[in-house]
Amino acid sequence: MAVVGVDMHLPAVPVTAQTPEALRQRFATPPIWLPEVEREKSFSARPPAHASVLLPIVLREQPMVLLTERTVHLSTHSGQVAFPGGRADPQDLSPVATALREAEEEVGLDARFVQVLGTLPTYVTGSSFIISPVVALVQPECVLRPNPYEVAEIFEVPLAFLLDPAHHQRHVLEWQGVRREWFSMPYQSGAKNHFIWGATAGILRNFYRFMRA
Repeated sequence: MAVVGVDMHLPAVPVTAQTPEALRQRFATPPIWLPEVEREKSFSARPPAHASVLLPIVLREQPMVLLTERTVHLSTHSGQVAFPGGRADPQDLSPVATALREAEEEVGLDARFVQVLGTLPTYVTGSSFIISPVVALVQPECVLRPNPYEVAEIFEVPLAFLLDPAHHQRHVLEWQGVRREWFSMPYQSGAKNHFIWGATAGILRNFYRFMRA
């Protein structure tokens, strides 16, 4: 997956805009803005399915975004870096309810430790999932219990890293006669390189645009 560009020319979101109070205020009075990535080119004939993900910002000394690496045997997006989340169930009252339920099922995140800030525009994947991203603050004293069937690893990435386009790589691939474009945000943590791409990177790119609008 060759890199065709890195957006080092774009400004990063100031650290002062990433504090808990600044984030709360941003969602309380959101700016007028447009998402940069709304729909991937379809590669699946499956019927559309609604889903939600939680974009959890853990309130450590510097804000950290909690991500998972999915287990390799899952039927969709196996082995990929992802937010906690999944398909909506009929009993879910809202996309927020779906995101909170899925986060508890996948990583054991108790909703008592979560403050939902708001949602970002839906993101449609090439596999026909219509994803509602739910942004939330998470208290650091939460104790996580990953579901070993779904989650191979839980890790955290500094929010400042993800909101700096100098770390946003652009990719292009011609596949089956269709030109596909996507972002990646590789993050090195010790000896492990976490390759953030696809819908997760697309949603983070939209979050960057929301924060810079």
